[in-house]
Amino acid sequence: MAMSSPMSVTDPLKLSAELVDFITSENISKNQKLAFAEGSVAYWNEHVNPGFLQYRKSMSDDHAVVEWFGEGCVLRDLNGREFIDCLGGFGIFNVGHRHPKVVKAVKSQLERQALHSQELIDGLRPHLARILKLMTPPNLQYTFFTNSGTESVEGALKMAMLATGRKHFIAASRGFHGKTLGALAGTSKAVFRKPFAPAVRFTHVRFGDVADLRNALENAHFTGAEVAGVLLEPVQGEGGIHVAPDGYLKAVRELCDSHGSLLLFDEVQTGMGRTGRMFAFEHWGVVPDILCLGKAFGGGVMPAGAFMAGPRAWGPYIENPVLHSTTFGGNPLACAAAIATINVLLEERLPERVAVEGAWFLAQWRRLHSKYPLVMSEVRGLGFMIGLEFVSDKVGYAFAKALFERNVLTAGTYINAKVIRIEPPLTMTREMLADVIGRADEALAQVSADLAAAAATSSAAAAAPAVATPTLPTPTTAVAASAV
Repeated sequence: MAMSSPMSVTDPLKLSAELVDFITSENISKNQKLAFAEGSVAYWNEHVNPGFLQYRKSMSDDHAVVEWFGEGCVLRDLNGREFIDCLGGFGIFNVGHRHPKVVKAVKSQLERQALHSQELIDGLRPHLARILKLMTPPNLQYTFFTNSGTESVEGALKMAMLATGRKHFIAASRGFHGKTLGALAGTSKAVFRKPFAPAVRFTHVRFGDVADLRNALENAHFTGAEVAGVLLEPVQGEGGIHVAPDGYLKAVRELCDSHGSLLLFDEVQTGMGRTGRMFAFEHWGVVPDILCLGKAFGGGVMPAGAFMAGPRAWGPYIENPVLHSTTFGGNPLACAAAIATINVLLEERLPERVAVEGAWFLAQWRRLHSKYPLVMSEVRGLGFMIGLEFVSDKVGYAFAKALFERNVLTAGTYINAKVIRIEPPLTMTREMLADVIGRADEALAQVSADLAAAAATSSAAAAAPAVATPTLPTPTTAVAASAV
């Protein structure tokens, strides 16, 4: 069945039939692909969000790339152009795109049952909870399953309120915890928070500053606004990939204990092997009261998340188990994906692998920083969670664009526009990592040359003001690059 031209179909039955045929067809013509791509852009602009379409606009500048196929560490667009994925869906694809074991588990479960009845015991959920219990410290006994990371944070905040009887939280500047209302209150950037304030009460302190946290807790005690919990990412993701300083999380744990506050770790992005341990808190040996998971938890195949806690936080919920509930969280397909994902992480020893390969990869990026110090100001990270900070967001955008031209996919971080994130699948080979470094070297050389040329032209323009001054491309958004 041919695809109609965009906006020409007004019958929902006809359009849905065309799309079902397109989705299920094994042989798609060039004209069908073109019509689908044009429809994707047109309908996004008309019915989804025209502003976000520009935000996601590809680095080709003149059209939106429509993604179509993913496998391992590679993405292809509708026309077959292949990209090395160094974005990893913001940390979704830890086991790669469509890992065969995860796909097989989901397909097999789908043949039996997709969603649960809501009344009977769905068997995969408690078995997955048991697996998580075996992987985490003894105090993290209970698990509630969600559909996303922000839902995990929302549930964690509610549990902390119930457990402590308090409604005040502390989070860190540059932190990011999601955009639903409670999680959004913990997110630090005003552009995200201000339109929806007031929400849950949060005080923000400097990440890594023990004295700042101590003062906030003491002030809260003095004023009677006792703190229910302290919510932190062990490695700040959207804030620009900032790793907790040694000793910081241990001090936070001690301060929480002394003030009767719970410690909540948001490992939505850092969890599931991303930093070289299954969970990032293991690097410092500091155990949270509540642990939040998401993104990679569903193996890049199903949306899935979870939050875990012990008897103290779970007590009120056990007394009244309908205080917090979900229709789709922990559904059979999501649980099948999560179980298979954990199996892959453990069987292929991916966290251990990332500890080694991540150290090598980070060293290569630092070598490039030394080579191009006028372009890149800092490199930081842990495992396969690496941040490249550039001298300006404009220069970072130019680098991301140059990488895109060399078929490497990456993006900026939400809260620090100067930082380009590097978060490849944990399965990426040393050979492919080296290939990325080679392409990045070329991209940095190009950006460095463009900067030098712009500076020279600017100097000439100062002497002769009538001469126009070429500049680097201006980013259309604060985020440096967009996903295909």
